[in-house]
Parts: sequence; C-alpha cells; structure tokens
Amino acid sequence: MAKRPAQETEGNATATATATAARAATAVAPKQPAEDEPAAYHPPTSYLETIVHLFKGNIGPGLFAMGDAFKNGGLILAPLLTVFIAIICIHCQHVLIACSKKMRDLRGDDVCADYAVTVEQCFEHGPIKLRAWSRTMGRLVDVFICVTQLGFCCIYFVFISTNVKQILQAYGIDMNVHLVMLLAFIPVLLSSLITNLKWLTPVSLIANVCMIVGLAITLYYALKDGLPEISERAYWTDGSKLALFFGTAIFAFEGIALVMPLKNAMRKPRQFESPMGVLNVGMFLVSVMFMFAGSVGYMKWGEHVGGSLTLNLGDTILAQSVKLMVSMGVLLGYPLQFFVAVQVTWPSTKQMLGIQGYSLCGELLFRTSLVLATLAIAELVPALGLFISLIGALCSTTLALVFPPVIELIAHSEANKGPGIWICAKNLIILVLALLGFFTGTYESLRQIIRHFGEEEVL
Repeated sequence: MAKRPAQETEGNATATATATAARAATAVAPKQPAEDEPAAYHPPTSYLETIVHLFKGNIGPGLFAMGDAFKNGGLILAPLLTVFIAIICIHCQHVLIACSKKMRDLRGDDVCADYAVTVEQCFEHGPIKLRAWSRTMGRLVDVFICVTQLGFCCIYFVFISTNVKQILQAYGIDMNVHLVMLLAFIPVLLSSLITNLKWLTPVSLIANVCMIVGLAITLYYALKDGLPEISERAYWTDGSKLALFFGTAIFAFEGIALVMPLKNAMRKPRQFESPMGVLNVGMFLVSVMFMFAGSVGYMKWGEHVGGSLTLNLGDTILAQSVKLMVSMGVLLGYPLQFFVAVQVTWPSTKQMLGIQGYSLCGELLFRTSLVLATLAIAELVPALGLFISLIGALCSTTLALVFPPVIELIAHSEANKGPGIWICAKNLIILVLALLGFFTGTYESLRQIIRHFGEEEVL
C-alpha cells in the first residue's frame, strides 16, 4: 500500500469511513461505492452538519439532569468541577484523535480508525509486552461503547416515558409508565431504522431545536418569579453525593464514541479538531449550556430538583408543551446514539450469521432487536437519576477518561525510552481521578438503586 502524506483525506474516501473502519484496522475507503454494495456509500458531511450531530450527541437527558448533578455537588463546588471535567473530557477527545492519526500515518492507511481499532493499533505497535493484549483491548473498548451507547438509549426511553406520563396526568389520564414506554417504542423504532449518518442530519437538527427551545422555556419558568437566596443552598457536599455528581456530570459529556465516526464522515476532516473546529466550538457551547442549566435548576428547586428539570414544571399548557418538546428532542436523538452501537456490533453479528455482502433486511432486523433490548432494560430500571449516574460512572468514565490517557502513554513510548515526564504526569493524574470516580460513583449509584428498589418493595 502506498504511503500518503500526514494530512486528512477529503471527499468520498473519508465519507465511507464510518461504514468500513469499525471492523477493519487496515480498511481503505473506496473513491466510489462498490457496485455490489451501493447502499454502503455514505455522502460526506459538512462542518455545519457535523456540528449539528456533535451537539445532539451531547445534548440529551444529561443536559436536563444537571440540576440534579448540582444538587449532589453544591452551588460553588459543582460549577468548578463541571468546568474541570469538561476540560479533561475535551482534552481526552483530542488525545484520541491524535493517537488515531499517528497510527494511520504509521500504517499508511487512508483514513483514521475508529475508537476500538485505534486502541488495538496502539497496543499492537506499543511495547512488546503489551502487544499480546491488542486484540483484547480493542474488543473491550467495543464492549464499553456498546454498553454505554445502549445505556444512553435505555435512559432515553425512561426520560421520554416519564415526561409523557406527567403530560397525560395533567389531563386526567393515569397511565402506567411501563405502558407509556411501550407506546414510545414505535416512533423510536422508526427513527432508528435510518442507516445513513447524513440522512440523520435533519433528524438531529429538529432534535436540537426541540431541546434548545425546551431548555429556554424551562429556564424561563425557573427565573420568572426570581430565585431564592444563595444562602438557602448547599455550597458543597460530602463524598457520597460527590460520587453521584461525578457520574451524572461525566454522563452529560457523553459524546466521545461519536468523535471518530463524525470526523471520518466529514468532507474536510481537518475542520473537526482544528482550534476553531467542530470539536472545540461544539463542546464549548455544550459546556456553557450544562453550567447554566445546572446552576439555575438547583438554585430554583434546591433539594426538590428532579432527575430532569422538566419534572419540576407545573401543569400549565406551556409547561406540558415543553415536556412534549423535550421528549420529542430526546426521541429524535435516540438514532444518533444508536448509530454508534450498530456500527460496532452489526459487522461482527453479520459475520457470525454468515451473511455475505450488504444486507439491508438483515441490518433492519438487527436494529429492531436492539431497540427491543433497550426497551426491555428500561422497563426494568425506571429510576432515571440513578440510572444516569450508574451509566456515567461505570461506562462513560472508562471511555472518556481511562482509555485515552492509556493509549497516549503507549503511543508515545519508544524503544528503551518512556513517553516523557510531562505526558506521564498529566495522564497519571487523569487516570487517578478517573478511577476514583469510577469506583466511588459506581458503588454509590448501585447502593442508591438497591435502596430505591427496597423502598418500592416496602411500599
């Protein structure tokens, strides 16, 4: 294979990366779609289309859960920790891109590999003692991506059903939340059958509009009668609550699994990680929204703030329209989170079933079965706030804060020479904080979930 200069490949070759890089470390995207697989071709996305996807990938239930996060963090400590977590998460996303580009140039590939393949390649080309772990690490990342993305999808079901249940109650209709989830299944399934990332752009755009307008009206409700005195709110909290804060906050910055698919799908991939690129601009706006939503939500409702800010709104027609609007935004955001999980699991499933070439019917049946699986899990664990903290602490932490520093340490290691003091110190600090949040957040979330179900049994 001919070597290429260290720059991003533009045009159609880049656009097909989301379909090919998921399972082949040495995949080279064709200039045109293969004749026997015309539907496998993915048109490239623009800067604006990509930032719409990035925005939607991070603006979901986590945004409206920030009031609950600030309740667990405190009015002063929570904003500081949110900024700190945002900076580290964005930095780790840049680390992932840099490592993927380094492996691409080292191997002479045409496109950057996805998350799992990048981890596998870093171990494969790292110190000799770690090379035997390359395949295992790649598969482990795939497992975490699938659990994380499908966990998000489960939470989306819970979020939609909880808000729709409140809307129905406002009009005297008392429907069990589990039945509401079943009713939400059909529209969620239909949106999840879209197989092309570019075709998802209008869906993501509508979802973004719904979420932003819904948040604006929610904040209007919170601010219209003024806010209580700051002295009535806790400035900081204890260790157990901070663990729950960490889980919810890290869940909110949920988009690292989307980074490589979005970058590879761009017409000009260099615009993704540049200083004023999609990643920095998009994540800055996302972080500002998180800070504002969390601060105002906790200031207004204090210890009574819900797992979602929409749950604290009244029964007026405008309040119900906000819940409906936000639920619609979350519903239309489901297919984007779902897209990543399918991209990871469908190629191996197709190989296991012996399906040759492109199979649209097979993929649609597979997507339907995965949506049914997320529905079943959501039916079992309807505790929204605790579910968000658990997924954040258990899976989002590993993907966002553990693997990126590990692969950077490996990628910068040379024969008889370490990666350098600065890189070692920086990444060790990130790893210590990540593992601390991982264990304490997971433990506290599981403890609260067990207590929650124990109280339900008593009732």
